[in-house]
Amino acid sequence: MTIFIKNKHTLQIDEFKFKCCIGKKGLTKNKKEGDKKTPKGTFEIENLYFRKDRKKKPFTKLKCIEIKKEMGWCDDTRFSTKYNKLIKIKDNIKHEKLKREDSKYDFFIPIKYNFKKTIAGKGSCIFIHLTNNYKPTAGCIALKEKDFLIMLKLIKKNSKIKIF
Repeated sequence: MTIFIKNKHTLQIDEFKFKCCIGKKGLTKNKKEGDKKTPKGTFEIENLYFRKDRKKKPFTKLKCIEIKKEMGWCDDTRFSTKYNKLIKIKDNIKHEKLKREDSKYDFFIPIKYNFKKTIAGKGSCIFIHLTNNYKPTAGCIALKEKDFLIMLKLIKKNSKIKIF
């Protein structure tokens, strides 16, 4: 099962097409931390993270992980061993906070971009997450919650995402 990002407004799985949004500055083959671009390529996906205090666990074949207050995703280029990984929040490490006030990360799936042989500065925190308004993201792919929930029913843990 492959998720396709066909253009900056369309995510497709089989015959299902969903409106989405991508990075504010479009797509790139040469992603850099903070460039507001979505990386091009074919990538595996990770687990589903969700806010149990706001949402019930959805139907999906992905492993589901409850988002806790101390969870962050490292985007600090000074810490190459932690960069682009789930971390326990510490004051001295820059990170994306996962338990947010808004609803963007009530559900999200990390895209395994710059994941295995991580290079600090090459881009981190590339997620499929929620949007209310389809405003461009900082590099992620975002869907409305109803479409995200349909997508979860269609994909499996070995699904890939192809962004082109």
